Amino acid sequence: MVMLKGRDLLSMADLNTAEVNAILQLAADMKAGRARPRCEKTLGLLFQKASTRTRVSFSVGIFQLGGQVLDLNASVTQVSRGEPVIDTARVLDRYLDIVAIRTFDQKELETFAHYAQIPVINALTDWEHPCQVLADLQTVQEEFGTLEGLTLTYVGDGNNMAHSLMLGAALMGMNVRVASPADYRPHPDIVARAAAIAGDRTEVLVTLDPVQAVQGAQVVYTDVWASMGQEDLAESRVPIFQPYQVNEALLSKADGSAIVLHCLPAHRGEEITDAVMEGPQSRVWDQAENRLHAQKALMALLLGAT
Repeated sequence: MVMLKGRDLLSMADLNTAEVNAILQLAADMKAGRARPRCEKTLGLLFQKASTRTRVSFSVGIFQLGGQVLDLNASVTQVSRGEPVIDTARVLDRYLDIVAIRTFDQKELETFAHYAQIPVINALTDWEHPCQVLADLQTVQEEFGTLEGLTLTYVGDGNNMAHSLMLGAALMGMNVRVASPADYRPHPDIVARAAAIAGDRTEVLVTLDPVQAVQGAQVVYTDVWASMGQEDLAESRVPIFQPYQVNEALLSKADGSAIVLHCLPAHRGEEITDAVMEGPQSRVWDQAENRLHAQKALMALLLGAT
């Protein structure tokens, strides 16, 4: 039996295959109206980065579960005045039932989780974005009916999205390929961890060649070329990443049934073209909707909702 009550989700690697399946099954059941778990709990959102989908989906999700949300914007809390993470964590632990944190440094998130007993969810750090990947996996499963044996190709910056996708795909028995410029590849520790999870069941490939990476893939995924906090580097990265644009020519190398995903927000005309994003293979809007269902399922399981 899968038991997630009281746990943290700081990384996709915190979960095993059965636990991911349990989250995805509950998300699908709630989306279809087959399950309506309830829990009158309070979620805190401690966000130090801008957010649309994550903020709204978490807020709506806890409301639909019967709970409420407190938006703990750093600018209106003592966090903005330098209160130590260890102090904030121990205080919020006594007020809240669960907290989702969006910040820069993964270590800050881990420190908070160490000092708080309530479930702590990674709502995005510079290292990982596991909640997005749960929604991504739900979207792929809806399209193909399964995850095992499919090939997911990520094209672009080897960033937090690449990290969580590599771990999540490996957990679910998917082949995962990442195509990035030489100086922008995913961190070697993540590559090694994904390869260890995959074992000899599936392929984990990091390459410089986007065409090789998308060849025969069922899922083609991309993200912005400069993440939050890197805006000053965006212009200089354009010529480096231009060969990694997801356009119709690149997509034609993928499997004929391939779908295209993007975690949003998108810089149309840079990492993805309008033609692809608005085209028949795009599942970007289903993917965005599934943030609500996947996160609602995650919270229900972490809180032990019935």
